[in-house]
Amino acid sequence: MEFLLALESTGVAAFLRSSRWLYPLINAGHILGIALLVGTILPLDLHRLGAWRGVPAEALERVLTQTALAGFGLAVVTGALLFTVSATDYASLDIFLAKIAVVVAGVVNALVASRRLRQGRPIAVPAAVSLCLWLTALGLGRFIGYQL
Repeated sequence: MEFLLALESTGVAAFLRSSRWLYPLINAGHILGIALLVGTILPLDLHRLGAWRGVPAEALERVLTQTALAGFGLAVVTGALLFTVSATDYASLDIFLAKIAVVVAGVVNALVASRRLRQGRPIAVPAAVSLCLWLTALGLGRFIGYQL
């Protein structure tokens, strides 16, 4: 709890709370990161499940994976900044903790899928799990705003 209170009292958190424009811009950046992440994960997983069989897999995997990673990075950085503003409030929400757990599970699943792909092993199960995890994270994140 002390760490969360210290986080809320940092200069960055205070500046975000007092800024008329920066907090909404960071929030918009978070939404953009999520859109890039989920917007590329969905077609990537659907392709892994058999959609768009005529599309070259290697090129599609590379482009979508790079875009998803960029979106994930943007979402993490902006999400961390948003978290600093009300760290104690967020950390007290079960739905926020569930979202973080689902995101971590999504990252672990992506690492498993990537390894299986490099080994030439089937990835339909990790792709289906990925769809479920990232859509769940998206829904949980949306519900957080209604809990504060």
